[in-house]
Amino acid sequence: MRTAVGPSVAALGVVACLAVPLLAHHSFGTEYDASKKVKLTGVVTNVAWTNPHMRVYVDVTDANGKVTNWNLELTSPNSVRRQGWGKNDLKAGDKVIFEGYAGKVVESRASLLSIAKVDEPERKLLVQGGPQEPATKAN
Repeated sequence: MRTAVGPSVAALGVVACLAVPLLAHHSFGTEYDASKKVKLTGVVTNVAWTNPHMRVYVDVTDANGKVTNWNLELTSPNSVRRQGWGKNDLKAGDKVIFEGYAGKVVESRASLLSIAKVDEPERKLLVQGGPQEPATKAN
């Protein structure tokens, strides 16, 4: 009587390989603080259409004139495109107003909730859900 050890080991290897990406993904609570909601205005320095999360970098100047570059994390580029946002909708130099949840350790890093150009604040380019908020379609 033979046993099918080879196919069993192969199947186990495939399952292990598929599970690794799931273990690597982080939750909102790992990096961001739901009690640190921010709403700031600044100038876009970079828009990075990268996987698994897009990023928008914004220079924010405080009341004392100190400039801090905020690193805003979005969802995937594909999800952003499905909301109707294209690569030409937001560029370096655009003045924006954004809302998000600041980071637990690096407070100038945030999970982006919404972003709009200062001259069109009612036309949000992106709206995402927060830790207890469902995502809604952008205007």
